[in-house]
Amino acid sequence: MTQTLEVRIEQLPHAQGLGLPEYATSGAAGLDLVAALPAAEPLRLEPMARALVPTGIKLALPEGYEAQIRPRSGLAARFGVTLLNSPGTIDCDYRGEVKVILVNLGGELFEVSRGLRIAQLVLARTISVVWDRVGPDGLEGTDRGEGGFGSTG
Repeated sequence: MTQTLEVRIEQLPHAQGLGLPEYATSGAAGLDLVAALPAAEPLRLEPMARALVPTGIKLALPEGYEAQIRPRSGLAARFGVTLLNSPGTIDCDYRGEVKVILVNLGGELFEVSRGLRIAQLVLARTISVVWDRVGPDGLEGTDRGEGGFGSTG
């Protein structure tokens, strides 16, 4: 059974008519975010360029949750367009507009038009850490030890 979570959302004036983020299928983990650009002013994203794209929404996430902004696989596979700072994190105390940092890693100009699905929003629980400082040799050993960056093959 799928759990639900009520989240307060504000749709900004420049996003009127776009609808709220929604799941593309009943099994989708992420809600699609769309570009809230003026209809007459699409964003032209040249190869290797990046831009901060507005989504026209603000969220009030409950304490103990974050929202992760993730790339859309279709944009990446077909056009080389993905996100910088991915996954991006929206903290529960942030109240500004959700924006997406798109980057065009493809070889062709990519045009972002109003309403284009540009990213996914995934909610996740968070926990707060309380550090337990230990001295040298205070961490239990493992078979791996300090091996990192390719040490497991």
